[in-house]
Amino acid sequence: MDNIKALLTTTEGRIGRQQWWIGIVVLIVISIVASIVLSILSFGNGTVMAWFGVLINLALIWPSYCLGIKRRHDRDNNGTDLKILIAGSVLLNLLAATGIGSSMTDMGGVMMPVPSIWLGALNLIFAIFAIYMLVQLGFLKGTAGPNNYGPDPLDGAA
Repeated sequence: MDNIKALLTTTEGRIGRQQWWIGIVVLIVISIVASIVLSILSFGNGTVMAWFGVLINLALIWPSYCLGIKRRHDRDNNGTDLKILIAGSVLLNLLAATGIGSSMTDMGGVMMPVPSIWLGALNLIFAIFAIYMLVQLGFLKGTAGPNNYGPDPLDGAA
């Protein structure tokens, strides 16, 4: 348990892909459980659920940052792109919660938010960037041997 706590609360050093995936799975489970509980508490109110989504996002920023920055450090990167990803995520969540850039449309008896062209384009750009970051964080091998951020978490092993 201390390993998971350190994984999600510290920014020093480097981690490999396996540790990153373990941390991501933990955050996904936390997010799903929180979403289920908060959707029950919202009584089906879409606006309330959108704001609960913002709260979940804000609550998971630090653990997500800790995981991502250590993974970027493993690739000998300062993590500026990770900060952009996190800021974009918060911005898009806030836009969804406030309804800015979307309008409600009747979809067969159910009112659904439909994004405007500019918000759709922003979502597409963010999705492409998020896929790039997923590849960087979850699939590419880190720097072999020590780098500017510490020793190799795999001790030079494949």
